[in-house]
Amino acid sequence: MNQVFTARPQEHPEKILCYYVNATSGIQVVKIQNPNHFYFERVVFPGQRLFFEALPTDQLEIYAGGAASTILADTLLCQNLQVEPEIPVLT
Repeated sequence: MNQVFTARPQEHPEKILCYYVNATSGIQVVKIQNPNHFYFERVVFPGQRLFFEALPTDQLEIYAGGAASTILADTLLCQNLQVEPEIPVLT
């Protein structure tokens, strides 16, 4: 599945690159609701990978359910979703 990248506005230098994958068999809606800074919402299909920028203290809300309704299935701290920089191996 294609990867999606969404950038956070530039006025937040403390932003981090985060990664989330929908490992379920159902469609999910993910949201970050931070009224002071940023609003982010995406539909994530089964197996889809999502890269996005957020503040370390932001929380990614994951909603699951059918076409008529959704329920909050999980909340993840964006700091825990941060992409770790690759450390080059010296040979």
